[in-house]
Amino acid sequence: MKHKYLLFFLAPSFLLILVFFLIPVVITLLISLTDMDYSFQWNWVGLKNYEEMLRDPIAYKVFQNTLLYVFTTLSLFNVGLALVISLITVHIPERVGSGFRALWLLPRITPSTVYALLWLWAARQDESALFNWILGFFGFEPVNWIHRHPWLIVILVNGFVGTSFGMIIFTAALKSIPSDYLRAARVDGANTFQVIRYVELPLIKWPLMFVTAYQTLSLLTSYEYILLVTNGGPGYYTTEVWALYSYHLAFAQYGGIVKFGYGAALATVLVVLGLIMSVIYWRVFRLKEMMLEPKIEV
Repeated sequence: MKHKYLLFFLAPSFLLILVFFLIPVVITLLISLTDMDYSFQWNWVGLKNYEEMLRDPIAYKVFQNTLLYVFTTLSLFNVGLALVISLITVHIPERVGSGFRALWLLPRITPSTVYALLWLWAARQDESALFNWILGFFGFEPVNWIHRHPWLIVILVNGFVGTSFGMIIFTAALKSIPSDYLRAARVDGANTFQVIRYVELPLIKWPLMFVTAYQTLSLLTSYEYILLVTNGGPGYYTTEVWALYSYHLAFAQYGGIVKFGYGAALATVLVVLGLIMSVIYWRVFRLKEMMLEPKIEV
């Protein structure tokens, strides 16, 4: 009887997963086995798109770009800076810490196009642009940042937004630590760095692993801000990532050619890569052990 109630309450979630994830994945897989273009004709070609992908030099470059984008943004911002901000703001007066975190949420709540336009303004070559205006005080010449340092801009644009998610999770986890643990550490003579190292970080292990896994999968499929700021350029696919390459081939008519089938094949590879990363995180972080019901000894 208990299982029937569980199925009843879980049914809406299963339905949403079926409609918005499983069915789209199956449709994408089927389209990847065709040479579908703007005519929407289902001409089956088998694994031809995947064979073409292996011979596509652009796909190799885009894959390398994706690895650079995901792991740099993840380590420096989505996890790294998010953790630093959380640790600092919980160890300073609450009013100051809350105010700083609220300011850091502004990129997250700003409309994407407005946020991208602000970065395009700040990174212009004009002397009045924000970056060049600041560097002008030190005697540096104006720089066109997007053309000279495109990856720096791409990582900063995405990192400032991505940091806020981890910051919220880590801050909530740190604030949930019982104050008795912190007081006991202080009584034993621990300074702030020792409290962080030996008390707080071990106790937020689960949020750290969750944010790392979630943000990895999120970055693998994200391309919105790259599209708005560089559109994969400048130059020869300089900042093109896998998800953006799939979008360009399927919808943006690169070279006037629409390749729904090849774009779907790229998207299918992205799904498979996401599943592989999920399994790796599951095994490396031992998530199953962490979710087991704790044993209570009497």
